[in-house]
Amino acid sequence: MAKQSPKLRTVTKSVSAYPLNQFNSNFPYVLGQEIVYLLASKGRPDLQGDEWEQIFAKCVGADWKPSNVGLDDVVMGNTAWGAKTVKSNIKDFKKLKQIRLISGRNSPVYSYGGTIDTNVDPNVIGEQVLEIWNERVSAIREKFKHLRTVVLVKSNDLSQVAVFEFDTIRYDSDLYEFIWNKNGNLEGYDKGAEHKSANKRFTWQPHGSQFTITEIVPEKTLILKIKQPEKLDKTKILEAIGFDNSWVTIERK
Repeated sequence: MAKQSPKLRTVTKSVSAYPLNQFNSNFPYVLGQEIVYLLASKGRPDLQGDEWEQIFAKCVGADWKPSNVGLDDVVMGNTAWGAKTVKSNIKDFKKLKQIRLISGRNSPVYSYGGTIDTNVDPNVIGEQVLEIWNERVSAIREKFKHLRTVVLVKSNDLSQVAVFEFDTIRYDSDLYEFIWNKNGNLEGYDKGAEHKSANKRFTWQPHGSQFTITEIVPEKTLILKIKQPEKLDKTKILEAIGFDNSWVTIERK
């Protein structure tokens, strides 16, 4: 009797919200509109992380659901994003090569117990720091098939911005080597790199447990230049909405 192959159910591949870094055609204009409104209403180039989360969600038609972990603040179907902002002093954003992202606080003392001693093998601490990150990523990936980080690089005056995404991944500690630098901070480098200074991937500070990841800026990064608006006149706005002292109720004096 001929051996039969088992019958299997058809498996549908999970498709992300959209291909990586392929923003829709309206994205640049919605983003520009939001930044111009922010500049005009605030009167200063101040764009905070939670504001970027909300703006990005609006740009792609997703939901803003801020979380404690910070890796899934924006959600659309089976795709979640963590949103990051970083400043750059480079005059021409087309020359952006890499950026450093503060990626949370990873404390081996809290997670594993004991104390941090810079005389300890740095690779042992480096593995613990990465494992804390990896556990966070795994926990989110249990809920979302696709997990990304979307970055807004901004100039000091918000006249220029760059936006790109990358997949948020786990890191295999075997691929990196760690050292203690002269300031007592931990640095992680790609193994086998000829020039360490150009291949630093991680920085971890024992004091405060701040964890920083260096990311390469992709060639297909969206770059916008923003015309600076005039500041909105507060007095005229209040007059336009009919504000008077009756809008204020003194509950206690």
